[in-house]
Amino acid sequence: MSMVQHLKRLSRSTSGVAMTEFALGLPLLLTAGLWGAEMANYALVNMKVSQLALQLADNGSRIGDTSSLQNRKIYESDINDVFYGAQLQSGKSISLYDNARVFISSVEVKVATAGGSESQYIHWQRCRGAKNVASSYGTEGTDLGTTGIGPSTEKVVAQAGDAVIYVQVNYTYQPLISSKIITNRDIHAIASFTVRDNRDLTQIYQRDAGKPDPVQKCDTLKGNMVVSAKGLVS
Repeated sequence: MSMVQHLKRLSRSTSGVAMTEFALGLPLLLTAGLWGAEMANYALVNMKVSQLALQLADNGSRIGDTSSLQNRKIYESDINDVFYGAQLQSGKSISLYDNARVFISSVEVKVATAGGSESQYIHWQRCRGAKNVASSYGTEGTDLGTTGIGPSTEKVVAQAGDAVIYVQVNYTYQPLISSKIITNRDIHAIASFTVRDNRDLTQIYQRDAGKPDPVQKCDTLKGNMVVSAKGLVS
């Protein structure tokens, strides 16, 4: 049978499978599927980071010894528990402090000097995370003026004799499939809560001065926290 006859028979044939169409369409289908999976994961991580910021601010506003005789004192161990709780809540998939930088700040009212006016300031700040990035709103001791802390359209202020716990999370998104799908991998979340009850605002205490708990200083970059029989170990 000649080649021409073969081609004529092939043109009239209605049997077989759509291998050619499948082969041509598979790359497009696979690309769309992978893109969709990456975008869905990115949206999920965004939500998790936002919820973690809320959890950190909420828990930071609740800590302190319970006493009906004096204002609640807060301890370095309390702050460590807040940081560690967020790490547990985030799960291994995010690996929070290995890929992020978290700032917890206590915004309070600075007492006015003679002839001056009251202003907001960051009384203390604690940080955790290996990502090398600075806070967008200042460091410990920063004078915030009278407008408070936060983005220009979302400022929050503390009331006299009270404090606002302000949390900032800067996280680098870890791609599920490829870094080429999500080009901007920086996720930023903020949250704030007014301190519950009456808090001792003078300082952060140590429960045992002889065996002080780790201080989450902002001049060091440290990843995920681990727990040993002796407590938190960086």
